[in-house]
Amino acid sequence: QRDRRARDRLHAQQAARACIEHARSRRRPHKPRGLYFDGGYGVGKTHLLAAIATGAGKKAMFCTFMQLTAVVGVLGFAAARDHCAQFRVLCIDEFELDDVGNTMLVTRLMRELSDRGVIIAATSNTPPGELGQGRFAAEDFLREIQSLSAIFEVVRIEGADYRQHAGTVSPLPVEDSVVQERTCADNATCDDWNALLADLSHVHPAWYGAYVEGVTTAGLTGITPVPDEAAALRVVALVDRLYDQDTSVVFSGIPIEEIFSEQMMRGGYRKKYLRTLSRLGSMAVSPSAEATD
Repeated sequence: QRDRRARDRLHAQQAARACIEHARSRRRPHKPRGLYFDGGYGVGKTHLLAAIATGAGKKAMFCTFMQLTAVVGVLGFAAARDHCAQFRVLCIDEFELDDVGNTMLVTRLMRELSDRGVIIAATSNTPPGELGQGRFAAEDFLREIQSLSAIFEVVRIEGADYRQHAGTVSPLPVEDSVVQERTCADNATCDDWNALLADLSHVHPAWYGAYVEGVTTAGLTGITPVPDEAAALRVVALVDRLYDQDTSVVFSGIPIEEIFSEQMMRGGYRKKYLRTLSRLGSMAVSPSAEATD
């Protein structure tokens, strides 16, 4: 099994290098073959996607799936398509089909971009043929999902979550005073959890990157379970943006693992929530680190 995983990782690296070479080439291919990294959370998919974007340089556009759909919502379909078509490769992290609306929108967008010679590189926790299952009547949109799957070469990456090493203890909540003490420096923020959730409901997800830009340490006081699915998905988007810029997190309230309810963790967004818990746990400052500072 270890040998197979090593071969899979080597194949993934080779596929990423080939994608970079195609993006750098002078000729824009007609209907190029896209690249779809499929695997569990914490196995290095995003790092490979970032390597493609870095290797392609100004010819690449990097975004998450949620950012892409949010941008289409802000700019409109035609303007978003024309903007993306300027690039040779579009890198989409955490690709997923959440509902009927974005299934129809994304399949059309990917098809039109591919027709214009844009290479689509994506990561996901779900194989292309299983997108949308458990979230909406995906079987009613098999034609759209299959047409989307047809533009990709699927590269499977397996392995353990590198952010959760054996024996690692998940950071525990601390007192509010500790959160405030550790976030008194420049480029640090300290927010009440419920106030933050309320504020996020008034900010379009497309702007979450600007919302947290420059924040090196984020303090969260009084963490409680998120009240509903809409708030939970906003937390997912926020944590992704914080993770993108290597933000440290210190918090008070309940443990990180209790943010999402058992019902949420059994639902269609389970993989999103698992990724968020994994990322949030890796960003959280451990009590032992506080004691040695």
